[in-house]
Parts: sequence; structure tokens; C-alpha cells
Amino acid sequence: MGLIDRRMGIFLVGLFILTVAVPAGNLWMEGKPVPSYIVSLLGKYLCYALLAVALDLVWGYTGILSLGHGAFFALGGYAMGMHLMREIGDRGVYANPDLPDFMVFLNYQELPWFWYGFDQFWFACLMVLLVPGALAFVFGWFAFRSRVTGVYLSIITQAMTYALMLAFFRNEMGFGGNNGLTDFKDVLGFDLQSDSTRAGLFVLSALALAAGLLIARAITISKLGKILVCIRDSEDRTRFLGYRVEGYKLFVWVVSAMMAGVAGALYTPQVGIINPGEFSPANSIGIVIWVALGGRGTLVGAAIGAIIVGTAQTLLTGWFPELWIFVLGALFVFVTIFMPKGVLGVIEDVIAKRAKPAPKQQELEA
Repeated sequence: MGLIDRRMGIFLVGLFILTVAVPAGNLWMEGKPVPSYIVSLLGKYLCYALLAVALDLVWGYTGILSLGHGAFFALGGYAMGMHLMREIGDRGVYANPDLPDFMVFLNYQELPWFWYGFDQFWFACLMVLLVPGALAFVFGWFAFRSRVTGVYLSIITQAMTYALMLAFFRNEMGFGGNNGLTDFKDVLGFDLQSDSTRAGLFVLSALALAAGLLIARAITISKLGKILVCIRDSEDRTRFLGYRVEGYKLFVWVVSAMMAGVAGALYTPQVGIINPGEFSPANSIGIVIWVALGGRGTLVGAAIGAIIVGTAQTLLTGWFPELWIFVLGALFVFVTIFMPKGVLGVIEDVIAKRAKPAPKQQELEA
């Protein structure tokens, strides 16, 4: 079984075409057929797609239904946001070279210790991986060793992200409270409002999505991946065969959290803000809907589902904002009942039926 199958190959080719066409249409083509806001919007969708792939890795292949992946996404976003705030320097409203504006407003006398190092880009990138990964490791270590599974694990993950949301809302936490982190100026010296920077972030998001898909695919087609599927289908039987189930689950859980953190880090500079609302349990439930819609256990389907729902949300919240939450709930019910394989599964079934020769043709060939 190769790393890139037909499904993955088609998606990566489409992603490559999009990666070339969107920046070209925004930067080089006459008349600018791709507006700058569309570039940022598509980049946001690609971040969502990477987040969905991260969840599909643990839910679709290991059977761990996480209702708290929004926490890992938000932590990665905050890690990058802290660096972007430090880069503002004395260009803030209060012109303080050391303290972000919200700290000056709240009468902070010095920079909190956990903000040290975030003036360096490499340190922020390291924290984007380590902070979500460390939280996932600690959480998974206790949860999996205690053999918490099923709906109980899902509830605990939701409680985790809700607790973090409440904590980050507090001003004394040192993360901007209700307003979060915003008013970013540049990254690595590049103006975040310039078209070239937006296009660059879009390309980076596409590359991160491709890398995430390939990493997840490499895991799932390996011997490790086969064990993960065994755990999903029958954890007790896998344990009776002698496998240390806790170790396998912990590994894939941490990898998934790191992927979610990367998605959050790329999301923050493109939307221009990160606040405690990203920890909302409703956001984590939405990620589950993306994966279910696209096709659980397919990776590519999860990415497609995230892009579809993200696009629908943008359109419907603009046209009928009060109806979106009801549409999302109805969509999840519809997919669960009528499309258990998701959009990708339906498409592949239709293609397979069309490719299958008719009965009379089969008799003539025989």
C-alpha cells in the first residue's frame, strides 16, 4: 500500500493547483481576480482542513472521539499570537517596547515569565508544537492509563477545553482576557496586511495541510496504523494479544494535538486575532461535524468536510446569521443517518457504480 493512493493523489494535485492559482490571481494577474480577503479566507479553510485531519487521525483510525481538539488548536494560536504581540514592540497604542498594550492597560509592571522567549520566532514555533503536545501527553497519560474510553473520554475532553476557556477569559491569566491577542503588525518583518504576506501564509497553510496528510497517511498505513485500527475495532482484544494499548493511543493523541497546534498557529496571523472563544466546546463539536461530513477514517474526506462546512458557514452567516446553528445541527443529523460514509464515500460509491459494467456487458465479456 503506497503512501499516496488515488484518493490522496487527486486531492494533492487539486491542492497544488489551488496553491499556484490563488496567489497568481491575487498578485500577478491583471484585474486581480482573486481579492485579498479571499486569499485569507481560503487560508483559514486550509487551517480548518489540517485541524480536521488531526481529529480524523485519532477518531477515524483509533476510535478516540475528542470533543476538545479546539483546545490544542487555540493553544497553538496563542503561542503564535504571543510572538506577534512581542513583534509589535513600541508601535503599540501605548508605545511600550516591552509590554503589549493590554498589559499596559491592566497596569502590569513587568512581562510575565511565561512570555519570555516569545520575541524569537524559532521559540514561538517550538512552543506551537510543545505546548499542545505537552497538554495532550499529560491528559492522555492519565486518561489512557486509567482506561477511560468511549463517551466518558469525550466528556472529559470537552471539560478540558471548557476549563481552559474559562481560565483564558480571566485578565489575570496574562493572555488578554476576553479580547485575546490582536492588532498584529508583521511577522518576520513582513507586513501582515500586504498582499504578498497573505499569499505567503496561504501557501504555508497549503504546505502544512499536505504535510499533515502525508504524516497521517504514513502512520495509518504502517504496522502502527494497523494496530490503531485494531484498537478502534476492539481495544480489549488488542490488549489481550499483548499490545500496550495505552502507549499507542498516547502517541497518536500527541501527534494529533501537535498537528492541531500548527493549524492554530497558521490561523492566527491570517484572521488577525486569537481569543478565548476558540476554546469554546461548540468549536470542538464543529470539528467532529467536519470529519463526519467529509468521511471519517479517510483523512482526505476530513479535509474536504472542513472546507465545505467552512465555506457554508461564511455564506450562511452572511445571508441568514440566525439560521446557521440550526443548519449545522440538521447537517450532522442528515449525514449520520443518510451518509454514514460522508461526502467522499458517496462520491466514491457513485464512481464505482458507473465504472462497473452492466450485467449484459458482463455476459458478453464472459
